[in-house]
Amino acid sequence: MSPGSDATEAERRSRVDRAVFQSQLLLAAALLLLVCAAYIFDPTSVLDVRFFTGVALVFVLTGTTALVPWSRLPRWTIAAVPLIDIIAINAIRNGNSMLGAGLLLVFPVIWLSSYFGLGGAVVSVATSSLLLWGSAAVVGGPLTLASLPGLLVLPITLVFIATTTLTTSSRTAAQRGLLRQQADLLEVALRRARRQEQTLDEVLNAVTFAVVAFGRDGTLSIVNRGQRELQAQFGNPDDQVGITTMYKADRTTPYEPGERPLSRAVKGERLDDVVVWLGEPGEHRIALSVSSRPLLSPDGELDGGVMVSRDVTAEINAIQARDDLVASVSHELRTPLTSILGYLELALDDETLDASTRSMLEVASSNADRLLALVADLLTAASEKDQQIVMSFSQCDLAEIVGQSIEAQSLAAGERGITLENAASGPVLLEADGFRLRQVMDNLLTNAIKYNNENGRVEVNVRATGKDIELTVRDTGIGLSELEQTKLFDRYFRAEGVRQSSIHGSGLGLTISRDIVRRHGGDLTVTSTLGVGTTFSARIPRSR
Repeated sequence: MSPGSDATEAERRSRVDRAVFQSQLLLAAALLLLVCAAYIFDPTSVLDVRFFTGVALVFVLTGTTALVPWSRLPRWTIAAVPLIDIIAINAIRNGNSMLGAGLLLVFPVIWLSSYFGLGGAVVSVATSSLLLWGSAAVVGGPLTLASLPGLLVLPITLVFIATTTLTTSSRTAAQRGLLRQQADLLEVALRRARRQEQTLDEVLNAVTFAVVAFGRDGTLSIVNRGQRELQAQFGNPDDQVGITTMYKADRTTPYEPGERPLSRAVKGERLDDVVVWLGEPGEHRIALSVSSRPLLSPDGELDGGVMVSRDVTAEINAIQARDDLVASVSHELRTPLTSILGYLELALDDETLDASTRSMLEVASSNADRLLALVADLLTAASEKDQQIVMSFSQCDLAEIVGQSIEAQSLAAGERGITLENAASGPVLLEADGFRLRQVMDNLLTNAIKYNNENGRVEVNVRATGKDIELTVRDTGIGLSELEQTKLFDRYFRAEGVRQSSIHGSGLGLTISRDIVRRHGGDLTVTSTLGVGTTFSARIPRSR
């Protein structure tokens, strides 16, 4: 038997012994009050042998119940105590019939009825009634109106009390069983909750990112090991999150106290990948990507939240190193490419060139132009993180820009049998940077041709919608999956199917195009279906 079961058994035995003693003690207390009343109002009655014997028997029995280990005896032995009480009460009643000691029979009747059920109720009532009637027969006095309560009313009262006690005990036993079942269910639920809490604690401490949970008043409830280690880097206590000097993504602008991610999260804001820098410039610094989610109570009220911080220092430094390398290489490539293109143009201006040589020089010039465009895209992508693209706004016609772009791309489309349809009609005037919009149009049209099927179709449309102008480029190409559409505007991203094909690209054109459209106050979106085609839609305001 396990230590836990031993403790439970000992507790049960102690409870049984205590219950027997307490039940007998109630009768002894009531009898003591009765004896005191008899001594005050009729001192001679206390000296009656029957009265004295009954009282002594109850008190001795009370002391015995405190000493006997009832839990170690058979259960039926407990019934001897209330039965002896019935005999003692009857003796007291016979010793002094004026005190109404017969009412004390209620105690043993309730005891037997509650402990032993129907059998106990019948035995207690029958024993009490027989002793009452037997005593009356022995005395042999005449039957009078005064003797009726003791002979008839009292037994009938005991019957009702036994019945009520039996019913109440049955109901109590049923409720006790139900409570026991509920307690067992709660115990199981408690063990499961503790197990889940332990599992959650192990999981949170196993991950490398920092997790903080807080209540509706901002009080921290969970701080995992990752957060504690993060705090330790800057010498902060575990229970004080966010006291380190914090800077925005540019590394130089400090956060105001109310603007910090934790303050915003406590207010119920939903944060996604907010980049912050911890530490002073020139000292130990780390970058964190912070996300948070509010927690709601069942009635929909804010009930705290969870904030997750991930160390992205290495990623940001790697991206910065990549951009620096791209910018450096691009600058180094631009100078010789410009020189190559200049000499190729001079060579092509020579009218004495034979057709074969001119054709080869034109191919070289075309590829040099393509390489120069790629270098320009790389320089733009590398510089856009630190500075925005320079814009020059003026009145321009988007329909004219579309027509010029289609004309420039018609040769490349014709080589693959792709039909270019210009659905734009009439001038569409707006205040914008025409050069940059031409760059957007060239990127969209080039992609629609490169990633189209042989003998496919590209439709370009421009239409005014209130204060905005919508530019649409729709193709019948290979299409994109839903996951690829979510990453399409990320720098250097190229779809899986494109990377495995012979189609070349840098993955920068769409990123630059969207930035240009957003600089105009609009946005560039995409919808696509694999194997069906892709549609790019640019919404641009007519005026700034």
